[in-house]
Amino acid sequence: MKAQSSRHLRLTALAAAAVMVLVITKPAHALFGVGDIVLDPTNLVQNTLTAVRTLEQINNQVQQLQNEAQMLSNQARNLASLDFNVVSRLHASLAKSEQLIAEAQGLAYDVQSLDSEFARLYPDEYAATVSGDQMYRDARRRWEHTLDGLHTTMRMQAQVSRNLSEDESALADLIGQSQSAIGALQAMQATNQLLALQAKQSIQAQQLQLTQDRASALELARQTAASERAREVRRRFLGEGTPYTPHVVQFYGN
Repeated sequence: MKAQSSRHLRLTALAAAAVMVLVITKPAHALFGVGDIVLDPTNLVQNTLTAVRTLEQINNQVQQLQNEAQMLSNQARNLASLDFNVVSRLHASLAKSEQLIAEAQGLAYDVQSLDSEFARLYPDEYAATVSGDQMYRDARRRWEHTLDGLHTTMRMQAQVSRNLSEDESALADLIGQSQSAIGALQAMQATNQLLALQAKQSIQAQQLQLTQDRASALELARQTAASERAREVRRRFLGEGTPYTPHVVQFYGN
């Protein structure tokens, strides 16, 4: 289109030059006749110049339209949405970790349920009405809680280890999508998904830390409760009165 416009301009310029030659060689008021056609050189020059200006305006308008088309094309590329999403994969990975926590046995994660059960199994001091058999059953239950906490931690560690390979795959896919993005929107969406992957790994690390800390807390609470149980058993064995003291015993009236 641009080459064709340049050709028209050259032809028009040549025509104008030819007419100017005629004007120079003939008087300004002279008229040329060919058959029944009368040619006015001055009018021809003016018409030619008008045509040249009109053609220039058309060329400018064409160039402007081409620029606008290119701008719209660039905007379309920048607004193109990324046809790739790893959010569902991240949600599925987190759901597996959350399921492990939900399946955890022992003390409940609910605050209200935890408070009542903890007060019974881990007392500051045993009441005199609590039997020895009940203290034994409580000690057994505390040991089971500690074991369950350690089991949950190890299951969580195994799940996190499995999730790492999935995260590596998602990271490689997102980097590829980011590098091949054709517009600003696609690049931004790929970046947002990379941030979502980072947030998912942070949440997963918190979940793992939660289970590890819980197992440690259960063991410390079990040790404390065992010390209290031992103290109470010793107190009951010794009794509340005066402890036994040795004294001389006489046999056979000696």
